[in-house]
Amino acid sequence: MDLQSSIKRQSFGATGMDVGMLGFGGAEIGFEGASDHTVDALIGTALEFGVNVIDTAAMYADSEEKIGRALQGRRGQFLLFTKCGRFAQPPHHPTGFFLRALCKLRRSTGFADQQESLDWHPRALEWNIEQSLRRLKTDCIDLIQLHSCSVETLRRGDVIEVLLRVREAGKARHIGYSGDGEAASYAIQCGHFEALQISINVADQEPLDLNLPLAIKHGIGVIAKRPIANGLWRGSHSPDAPESQPYWDRLQKLQYEFLRGEHAFETALRFTLSVPGVHTAIEGTTSEAHLRRNIESASAGCLTQDEFDVIRARWKEVARENWVGQM
Repeated sequence: MDLQSSIKRQSFGATGMDVGMLGFGGAEIGFEGASDHTVDALIGTALEFGVNVIDTAAMYADSEEKIGRALQGRRGQFLLFTKCGRFAQPPHHPTGFFLRALCKLRRSTGFADQQESLDWHPRALEWNIEQSLRRLKTDCIDLIQLHSCSVETLRRGDVIEVLLRVREAGKARHIGYSGDGEAASYAIQCGHFEALQISINVADQEPLDLNLPLAIKHGIGVIAKRPIANGLWRGSHSPDAPESQPYWDRLQKLQYEFLRGEHAFETALRFTLSVPGVHTAIEGTTSEAHLRRNIESASAGCLTQDEFDVIRARWKEVARENWVGQM
């Protein structure tokens, strides 16, 4: 496969950053226990073929540590994105101990907790971000994102203020929100965020009508997560993981013709890359062969308008009202 510098780049909203159409997602290397050798090889392959975005999160097991080690000596050649929240401090840690004690005190005195969980307490987020900087071995993250907190938490504003302070302190260049539905719409319209990470794929097309027109209007950089719907059309049985069930059910009803062909993965990824407003699609793997396949698919570029329209028409014909964006 001859793919030298094959991944095209484009402006990422109004951030001033140029991102490759395909990015590398860090969830799998954490959750599946990839070795440092494997991660180093994956990062090397990504760099070789023009993939310049790495996206991870504090909650992805030891993904940040592995990426931090792999980027030594080549940090400046990548845009490093991570997410904060949804990651509780250890009980023995001073911040974790304080927040749990505070929570118990409020409950015992009859006061309701303001946060949806302790993960979203401002002090927890500040700790979270400091830990990410340490694990990633960097003094500045290119994009720090709130990791799928509720719209109620966003409206209260204190979590946004944490990110604004982090950016002002020079610890992050840009701030964003990762999530779907009403919360994503609020994140776009509140005027504070520069980027949005949202689920977009052949089995998750609500954002094309709900969020993306707003993102384009506001100059928001858009990251598509789950760009191939987790490849759930491959199996013959319902998945064990509850979070995969919605896509499985939808794909059984959608019955896309292209999924029966040998280019199913390529077409699914290229559909997501063809969505107006999407700047980069994040796909994770622990396999160098899979990464190369993803690069080859992305290097083919967008679908033709006719190919894109056929998939959109099938969605509009079959999709139910409750087929909302998946967190």
